[in-house]
Amino acid sequence: MKKRSWMTFGIAMTLLATILLSGCGSNEGGNNNGANGSEEASVLGDIKKRGKLVVGVKYDTKLFGLKDPASGNVEGFDVDIAKALAKEILGDETKIELKEVTSKTRIPMLNNNDIDMIIATMTITEERKKEVDFSDVYFKAGQSLLVKKGSPIKSIDDIKKGTKVLAVKGSTSVDNIKAKVPDAAILEFDNYQDAFSALKAGQGDTLTTDNAILYGMAVQDPGYEVVGEPFTDEPYGIAIKKGAADLLNSVNEGLKKLHDSGEYDKIYEKWIGEAPSGE
Repeated sequence: MKKRSWMTFGIAMTLLATILLSGCGSNEGGNNNGANGSEEASVLGDIKKRGKLVVGVKYDTKLFGLKDPASGNVEGFDVDIAKALAKEILGDETKIELKEVTSKTRIPMLNNNDIDMIIATMTITEERKKEVDFSDVYFKAGQSLLVKKGSPIKSIDDIKKGTKVLAVKGSTSVDNIKAKVPDAAILEFDNYQDAFSALKAGQGDTLTTDNAILYGMAVQDPGYEVVGEPFTDEPYGIAIKKGAADLLNSVNEGLKKLHDSGEYDKIYEKWIGEAPSGE
């Protein structure tokens, strides 16, 4: 009896240990899958289940994202990239919803799940990487200056103490110009059209942002021109909510396919007017 009791006790302890180890193992695996697997996959999975890609684009930036007040259509380089990615991800470029963002609202809208991604002339910076994940670079720009033709300002060297420089809230342009010319008077606006209107109204001496955006303004009004060489590098990336690795990988795969197929070059030439160099 004594021997049998010890055997029974040993079997019971072995079973208990097995149950405990099994429980710990499944719990740990479940936590990992929830944090890094299923949660990440659910972002892309939810998009496919919904059957629609929701993209934040600008409505006030000629060449990249500009809303036609007559037709209500939003057109531009960023918009065409968004449609091309919708085709890659969902098989149809029309399975897309565009939502207006500004430099100030785009990250909050992404993190509030109002949009799936941002394609809106957004420069990749270390500071922004703390809030969002970025795709590979999809457009290379550089900050420059827009002035009225005949202006004495010909480059960044002509920005002096008291020069009124117009820029947009939430953009890297504000930080860059403050770093280059600390004594300049910076006036910030909510969007590019407001800033451009202020320049034309004589409220400032120059408007600064990425040259690609400024070229669009010069097309709108040939009385204005972009001057000087770019004084920064502004690599644009597509912003994705942090942790959505499957969606990020899908976007990067889509961008690669656009380059490999030549579709990217067609979109670039359509809006920028020339072939891309080293994009």
